[in-house]
Formats: sequence, structure tokens, C-alpha cells
Amino acid sequence: MHIGEILLANPVILAPMAGVTDLPFRLLAKEMGCGLVYSEMVSDKGLIYDNAHTKKMLAIKEQERPVALQIFGSEPESMGQAAKIVAGAGADIIDINMGCPTLKIVKNGEGSALMRKPELAYRIIAAVVAAAGKVPVTVKFRKGWDEKSVNAVEIAKLAEQAGAAAVSVHGRTREQFYSGFADWNSIREVKKAVRIPVIGNGDIRTPQDAKRMLTETGCDGIMIGRGAQGNPWIFRQVAHYLATGEVLPPPGLKERIDMLLRHLDMLVEHKGEYIGIREMRSHAAWYTKGLPKSAELRLKFNQATSREDFIRIMENYRDGIN
Repeated sequence: MHIGEILLANPVILAPMAGVTDLPFRLLAKEMGCGLVYSEMVSDKGLIYDNAHTKKMLAIKEQERPVALQIFGSEPESMGQAAKIVAGAGADIIDINMGCPTLKIVKNGEGSALMRKPELAYRIIAAVVAAAGKVPVTVKFRKGWDEKSVNAVEIAKLAEQAGAAAVSVHGRTREQFYSGFADWNSIREVKKAVRIPVIGNGDIRTPQDAKRMLTETGCDGIMIGRGAQGNPWIFRQVAHYLATGEVLPPPGLKERIDMLLRHLDMLVEHKGEYIGIREMRSHAAWYTKGLPKSAELRLKFNQATSREDFIRIMENYRDGIN
């Protein structure tokens, strides 16, 4: 699969997720065989005003390439300026967020709110494409704002006309947020309507789900979001299944604990202990979901304040299980 001149090793892609797909998470996903990783969404204004936290979100390591950096905003000029900064930071692909459903984003006219203003969406995409130079631009959006305004096909066509190299479609409306089920028919309709690559997103939690989406929609790639939380192994499992038809076994307890602790060390190294520990609480809960006494573990994670706390919690848990 190609996005512009970028060749992906496989069509299995990590979705951008705020508070999740930072550098450590992307590196783990790449190690597990992910074909393309996306960053968290980055504010155009934060980049323009040289916000230190925002600029740190552009950090890239060579071993995660190809990597897409996602930007969000609601003005063509500022999005174009941000695109130049992101291209200069070494992004292989620049993605435009037109799918985020959260209130604090849409109330500013950003994220999925842009689907309600197709002409503005077109101008933003065109501005980013012009500013990005040789860096290909992708656009991520949803089925529509609500069931009365399903316009994914319209947005996809405008993105193609504006010069986007690919689009990603989440088969839910903004009104749904992440509830209910993703409508894969909307992805199929987009695929039929444009010539650029289409990436399907929504409800992929197993290798069989991934295969079924490719078959049912005809999309070129599949994007995994919540199914990867605490589960970087899903990329290896899906890529292997698509290539061979063989289902790999799930990770054992030791592998899950080892990965959790490695992720912890990477977060602490990247963000410092105070922030890293607090962000690891959510990741740790995802890694241990479904394990015996996972509810008790979650309470302990939420009280952890140091790296040593996490290590002690997991060592005690492992000893208790064995």
C-alpha cells in the first residue's frame, strides 16, 4: 500500500488517539509490526505560538518510520503554517483531524465540526497540501455529524480534489462518539467514490475483524484504535493473519507484564517520572484488563506515584497468581 510516495510494509495502521499514541506507544506498535503509526493530534495554534509541550509532541525516532503527524485547527492559514512546521519536523505524512468528537474540540469548530462546513474543510485541506510540499497529506473524518447529515462521501471527494493522498473513515457519526457499532457501509461508499487510498476505521479488535473489513468494504488499509490500547500485539496478529491466514496465540501473562513494565520505563524516560507514572495508570489498566483481580489492580495503579510502585504491584501480582 502506498500513500503518496510512502510505501507501507503492510496495511495495518495505528489510529491517532489523544493521550495514547505518543512516542513510546508508537515505538511499541511499530515493533509489533504496525505498517504506519499516527501521532496524537497536535494543535496548529500551539505550534505557531511555539508552545513547548506542543512542540515536544512532534518528536520522532527513526525506528518508527513511516510516521504520520496529525494536526487540528479550523483556519486554512494557521493550518498551513502548522503543516510547514510539521513537515520541517520530519513527518513522513501529515494528517488533518476532521473526526475528533470531543466537546472542547468541536465547540471551536475543529475536529468533526468541520464536516458541517465542507467548503471550509476543502480550503483547509488545500492549504495544508500546498504548505506540505512533497509530504503527502491524509484526512481523517467520520461517517458524518449525525444520522441526518451523513456526508463522508462528500468530504472524501473534496479531500481528493484538494490534493489529499489518502483518507481515513471512522464508521461512526460524531453524535455516536464511540458507542454502538461502526457502519462499515459508509467506508465502502467512500471507497467506491474516490481513487485515492481509503483506510477503514472502527470496531477492529481481532485479526478476523480486519480481514472482514478489507473484504466487505474494499478499503486499502485498516486502522486500529481502541483495540490497540494495552494490546500492541494486535498489529503482529493482524499482519500475520492477513499474510498467512494463521491466528497467532495471545500473549501470556509474563509477556503482558514484561510489556507493561517496558512501556512504563519508556514513558518515564520520555516524559519524566511524575507525568509518566500518571499516564501509565490508564495503560496499565488496559494491559491487565481481563486478568484475574484486574479491578483490584486498577485501584493499586491509581495509587502508584513512582516507578518502584508499579514494579512492586506487578511483582506481588505475579507472585500471587503463581
